[in-house]
Amino acid sequence: MAKARTPRQSWIDEGLRVLAAGGPDAVRVEVLAKNLGVTKGGFYGFFADRDALLEAMLDDWERRSVADVLARVEHEDGTAVSRAAHARDLTFSEELLPIDLAVREWARRDEAVAERLRRVDAGRIDLLRSVIGTAYSDPVEVEARAALAMLSTVGAHFAAIDHGDLGGAEAHARLARIVLGEAL
Repeated sequence: MAKARTPRQSWIDEGLRVLAAGGPDAVRVEVLAKNLGVTKGGFYGFFADRDALLEAMLDDWERRSVADVLARVEHEDGTAVSRAAHARDLTFSEELLPIDLAVREWARRDEAVAERLRRVDAGRIDLLRSVIGTAYSDPVEVEARAALAMLSTVGAHFAAIDHGDLGGAEAHARLARIVLGEAL
């Protein structure tokens, strides 16, 4: 019995896993094929070259980081704070966070990736503006709170803050309430 062709999404998923672990230079067709336990010949049935795979990986990351998150929280019941927190948890999930951090590092060296990151972050901050705008009518207040929420969420993954006996979860929950507004 012939082995079924490795699905296109498997190449993308493995590429994203390797990207998260080792950056864009680690994403090599030979490495992915070995990790998937297949020959690299099947790769070329889906992708013209490595650059096409990298583009597909970024497309997948963008969809999962923005469109999928928005679709899940857009019609949720709950407070604006709970919806924003759920969006944050989905966006920076155990699965997506390592990819996000790798893309941010990659964007420092590649302008096309930086442009993609700006588009993804714009989608994220638009959601924050929408949520925060349910409680505040002043556009400057909305913008400031949205920016602070975005910066504190992304920055939390780059700062090494020791919250001592308090623990980080309670401090981060309080930060969300402060940034998004107690009224939400």
